[in-house]
Amino acid sequence: MKHEHYDLVIVGTGFASSFFLKKYLSKASADKKVLVLEKGHFYPQAERLKIKKGLSSAYQKYEQPWEDHILNLNKNKEWPFTTAYGGSSNCWWGCTPRFMPNDFKMKSVYGIAQDWPVSYEELDPYYYEAEEIMSVSGPEGTPFPRKGKYPLPPHAFTLVDKILHKKYGNQYISQPGARASQATRGRNGCLSFSTCETCPVNAKFTIENSEIGVYQDKRVKLLYGAQVYQLEIVNHLVKEVLFEQDGKPQSAKGEVVVLGANPFFNTNILLNSGDKNPLTGKGFGEQLGMQVLIYLDNMTNAGGSNWVNANGYMLYDGDHRKDFAACLIEANNAPYDIRLERGKHLNVASFRMVFEDLPLLSNYITTSADKFVPEIHFQDRSEYTLKAVANMKEKLPGILSCLPVEELKYLPPASHEGHIIGGARMSQDIRNGVVDKHMIHHQYRNLFVLGASAFTTFGPSNPTLTLSAMSLFAADKSF
Repeated sequence: MKHEHYDLVIVGTGFASSFFLKKYLSKASADKKVLVLEKGHFYPQAERLKIKKGLSSAYQKYEQPWEDHILNLNKNKEWPFTTAYGGSSNCWWGCTPRFMPNDFKMKSVYGIAQDWPVSYEELDPYYYEAEEIMSVSGPEGTPFPRKGKYPLPPHAFTLVDKILHKKYGNQYISQPGARASQATRGRNGCLSFSTCETCPVNAKFTIENSEIGVYQDKRVKLLYGAQVYQLEIVNHLVKEVLFEQDGKPQSAKGEVVVLGANPFFNTNILLNSGDKNPLTGKGFGEQLGMQVLIYLDNMTNAGGSNWVNANGYMLYDGDHRKDFAACLIEANNAPYDIRLERGKHLNVASFRMVFEDLPLLSNYITTSADKFVPEIHFQDRSEYTLKAVANMKEKLPGILSCLPVEELKYLPPASHEGHIIGGARMSQDIRNGVVDKHMIHHQYRNLFVLGASAFTTFGPSNPTLTLSAMSLFAADKSF
């Protein structure tokens, strides 16, 4: 079966696709026709919550483990994501710090990896726009350039946060987050349940509760259960999008095509389509995270109003990045960080240390025997990152000298950070990447490859706000 011709065909309904579509529709004429192809189905947050509580739901059939969608060859490395309407907005934890300006200039400032072809200054207005759409809660003073107030006030500090903020100022701030600090459009205020992957009070921003409105627009047709596996390319232009729905092969023609799935599926589609760029699928990865428990001497770490309560930038930016990676501190405020000794249950703080990593060619994505299933090859962490872990262990006691630290416990590296980055990196020219600064494919000029797929490097900050701002930027500058 063949569908009619569309002005725009979009793959996916997550952050990248939805924010791109919002900007596109704000500029497009009333007669434009858009087709959105979603691999998953609409799976309401209320039904997810039922299942978490052990209740029955007719939507249980959509509870598909991420492991079923990829062939993951490294069983020690996890890659959690959600396949459904709204993509991973359903399972993310709502952390929305901006990148630092130097994250975009790693080569020119530190001699490491590559510079992005887009700058912080170019993305700045789109950061503000994305923060407004998400109703981000955050402080006025930040280590990254930002003027004015966030849409919502910051979450409250714990006692440890207050002490560190007093010492380090805007190098230690209430984390900007899309977990509402007070009730806002379609969302309740966060009650700090620390189960953000399925927020029980609907405080976290998702595409479902966003009121973004793009999928209700009369110009847009949304198909569920549409598994895209290939693009038909003629003379370096995408002519058709090939997919299956209910086991039946189908196709749709589009003037412009947007791949807005996660990097695994964006890469799989490109490779199935015959993309010969040697960097397609190469150098993907994510940050390295590890937990540090801070046992406090005769001090109760009370207060706070959020799961990730604060961010510390004391190990983030600076000349050390010439030799080893940046580290972002996430101050966690969750009930599992409880000491078992009598009378010391709350004498503890917990930091997640998040280290940037480099896009190594030894980590790559390929196709498999199943056209819908990408094969994931992840082998190595960079020496650049491992050196930063050693530096953190050396420097952290001094950073925490303002606290009555009894003991530091370094837990093993985490199996994942919940981020999938790279595979279609952004670059100035085709020799160094797959897409340009507007995320248009260097070779196929009517094809956008959105999201974290396009990240040139993997800074330590959470990627979602930046990839959302990039989608707004790309749509605004390209139409």
